[in-house]
Amino acid sequence: MSKILIVEDEIIIRTALRKLLTRHKFDVREAGSVKEAVKFNLNQFDLIISDLRLPGSPGTDLIQVAGKVPVLIMTSYASLRSAVDSMRMGAVDYIAKPFDHDEMVEAVQRILQKAAKLAESEKKGAAEDVTEVEGMIGSSAIMKEVYSKIHKVAPTQATVLINGETGTGKELVARALHHESPRASHPLISVNCAAIPETLIEAELFGHEKGAFTGAATHREGLVAAADGGTLFLDEIGELPLEAQARLLRVLQEGEVRPIGSVESRKVDVRLVAATHRDLGKLAREGKFREDLYYRLNVVQLKLPPLRERGKDILTLAEIFVKRYCAELKRPALALTPEAIQAITTYTWPGNIRELENAIQRAVILCESETELDYRLLAIDLDLIHMDDEPRISPSRRSPTPMAESSEDLSLEDYFQRFVLEHQDSMSETELARKLGVSRKCLWERRQRLGIPRTKGVAHTHLK
Repeated sequence: MSKILIVEDEIIIRTALRKLLTRHKFDVREAGSVKEAVKFNLNQFDLIISDLRLPGSPGTDLIQVAGKVPVLIMTSYASLRSAVDSMRMGAVDYIAKPFDHDEMVEAVQRILQKAAKLAESEKKGAAEDVTEVEGMIGSSAIMKEVYSKIHKVAPTQATVLINGETGTGKELVARALHHESPRASHPLISVNCAAIPETLIEAELFGHEKGAFTGAATHREGLVAAADGGTLFLDEIGELPLEAQARLLRVLQEGEVRPIGSVESRKVDVRLVAATHRDLGKLAREGKFREDLYYRLNVVQLKLPPLRERGKDILTLAEIFVKRYCAELKRPALALTPEAIQAITTYTWPGNIRELENAIQRAVILCESETELDYRLLAIDLDLIHMDDEPRISPSRRSPTPMAESSEDLSLEDYFQRFVLEHQDSMSETELARKLGVSRKCLWERRQRLGIPRTKGVAHTHLK
């Protein structure tokens, strides 16, 4: 049973929250101030839930004394800057009052699950003792697991299949595998299979003899042979034609390559690293990818997490990109506004790191301030950020679409208001946020800004 400490000076709120968590099988203790809280041995708790404004010291003072115990900050002051400052100081998350029961319970369960996974990783030595990988940024638990696998796999000769969404940094992983391997002094040849026309891919990879086909005026060594002694990285291997797959299989099975038009094969010593955003197993079952090649590739699989699952890494990456592009563009050092931080950390980033970097670069270029990078310039997603000069778009361009709309164009503000007003009596805040594709915090703050009060519909019993 997880043990939780509630630090709240208002007895009604504290009592209601204790009863709520007790009903969900949590072992709960209470305190009315930081001074009362530190009388406990804080290491005995799995989570501390503290109000921001307390008599004496603020709730954020508990962050330092709590050590590894996560601290969830509550605030009823609708102060975005205070909430962001709390996160910067090390709070695991913040939750804005008023909140409903589902919202609080889901936040607690999510935090405890993450803490349990981190503890398990530390127990296995994969969290705290793992050094980061050159060229890759991030210290979240999920990335430390990736680093650990890279360090283990790189020194071997095993074929590696990197799986991850577009923009997650698959080529960086391939480079790390090469540089940490005994082959580091030999070439790393990178090929994007989706970028080469299907009619040319075999000749590019395996080479050709003079006169092998129209336009083959000279003998040409292929990229596989060029990687001899080193590493061949095939990005988007799911786009490789079946004929080329058969030739690649021979390279893996026999360690030899035969150029197009040649009757002789050449021995090659190549380590293959492949990457894809597609499900090769499914493609193999559908006959769109050679099953025997799939099993040859899938010796060791490395899964790269999407940016939305990397927690604090998102803000770290954003700040690094701001610093980088300020230097490149010879701009004064800019800082992200609290609104920009809120936007960055709550957006789902379907384009992952590449999309984040592009958004930051664009914002730095357009920024007119000498000190702060305004969130409006990020323009990262119209579903998330409403800009004063926001263009009007048709709902048909939105994905996913949580409700049916008329054919008239709506601004995102109109869309948000209509959806919330039409569904808030039948949906909880959690369901509304999920349908809109935003976080509950983002939903709550939009309600405040647009003046849309909550109703007494489904699951809207408030603690305060």
